[in-house]
Amino acid sequence: MSSQLRARPEVKVVEWDEGDTPQVVVVVLDVLDDDALRVLRHIHRTSTARGVLVTTHIDEQQLVNAAECGFVGIVRRSEATPERLVQVIGSVAKGEGRVPPDLLGSLLEQVGRLQGQVLAPHGLSFTGLSPREIEVLRLVAEGYDTSDIAVKLSYSERTIKNVLHAVMSRLNLRNRSHAVAYALRQGLI
Repeated sequence: MSSQLRARPEVKVVEWDEGDTPQVVVVVLDVLDDDALRVLRHIHRTSTARGVLVTTHIDEQQLVNAAECGFVGIVRRSEATPERLVQVIGSVAKGEGRVPPDLLGSLLEQVGRLQGQVLAPHGLSFTGLSPREIEVLRLVAEGYDTSDIAVKLSYSERTIKNVLHAVMSRLNLRNRSHAVAYALRQGLI
């Protein structure tokens, strides 16, 4: 894989331990088992690189596991031509996802089930925040203090403090500024 990509001028291949921070990391493996998932999680925790996974076999659950680890480009080994790899790497570098078409439908079905059966009954969305929590964070970002937000949303100050505390605790955020920064990065406000 590495030798095929080195011949392509569109990509620059670096070794993981060379000290360069790659924009995209490509991991090649036969099976996405527990050991492989540990490696993908480690890469996700220790790098800002987006991930492309080249694997012999992948099912729907393994696809979800790979996506949780930040690997949004998936290529089956049988389809991993240099041209295809360069396309997927380029797409992932631009923030796009690339998944084999036959897995995309089942992935979207799983997303729909998760939203409908797990998140929505608890008033949450994929962001992990309820509409009320998003609105409170939006107002914090606009500079309103707790009492102003309470008046604006017709809640008590205590409720506003509880909403902010719940968000910060659930998402492991340090303070209001960190919560607002998180919401901005996620495109929520």
